[in-house]
Amino acid sequence: MLKVTNLTKTYGNSDRKSVDNLSLELKPGEVFGFLGPNGAGKSTTIKSVVGILPYEQGTIEICGLDVKKNPIECKKNIGYVPDNHALFERLTGREYVNHVANLYNVPKEKMEEISSYYLKLFQLEHAFDNQISSYSHGMKQKICVIGVLIHEPKLWILDEPLTGLDPQSVYQLKQAMRNHALKGNTVFFSSHILDVVENLCDRVCIIKKGQLQGVFDLQELKETNQSLEKLFMNIIEE
Repeated sequence: MLKVTNLTKTYGNSDRKSVDNLSLELKPGEVFGFLGPNGAGKSTTIKSVVGILPYEQGTIEICGLDVKKNPIECKKNIGYVPDNHALFERLTGREYVNHVANLYNVPKEKMEEISSYYLKLFQLEHAFDNQISSYSHGMKQKICVIGVLIHEPKLWILDEPLTGLDPQSVYQLKQAMRNHALKGNTVFFSSHILDVVENLCDRVCIIKKGQLQGVFDLQELKETNQSLEKLFMNIIEE
C-alpha cells in the first residue's frame, strides 16, 4: 500500500538530515503508528509521502505508483488529515464535503452514502448545514475527516489527529480508523499518545533524529509482556 525506500530529506543548506535513509512498508488492512519525539522527522516524512515536500533521495510508492512520477494518481489514493486542519470556514459542512467530492469525481449517491455514515458516526448531523466557522475544534476535525474519506482512499494518513479532542471524539475517530482498515485499506498516523497507539495499531515504528529505530508488531509485544511505553522510552533515551 505504502512503500518508502531510503527516503532522505534536508531543509535548505542544513547539514542535518530531517529524514535519514528511512525505509518502511505498510500492508493493506492495517493501522500503523508512526512514533518519535518532537523533531524526529515524523511530519517531514508524512509531508513527503503526500507530495507537499520534495525530497533529495529515495523513493515513495503508493499502491505501486511512484509519488514523483505519478503525483496525481498517487494523490487519488490518499486521504490526508494534517496536524493543523485548514478548512473553507465560510462554507457549511455540506458545501465543503460536496466540494471535495466533486474534486474527486465522487458520484452524488456515493457521496451521500459515505457522508451519512460518518455524520452518524461522529454525531454531526445537526451541524452539517451550519457554517464551519461556527464549529468547535473537534467538529472541524470531524468535518475534515469526512472530506478526506469521501473518495474512500486506499491510504489514510493522519498527523497528530487526536490533539485537542475530547474523549468521545477520540473514541469516534479511533472507530473510523479501525473501520477503514477493516475494509482492506491502510491507516498511517503519527501520535504522542502511546496508550491509544498501543490499543489501536497493528504495528508501529519509532524514529529518532530522522532515522528508523525499528518496526514492532504490537501483538508480539503483548505476547511477551512488553510495554510500548517502556520500549519507546528505552529507544529515545539511548
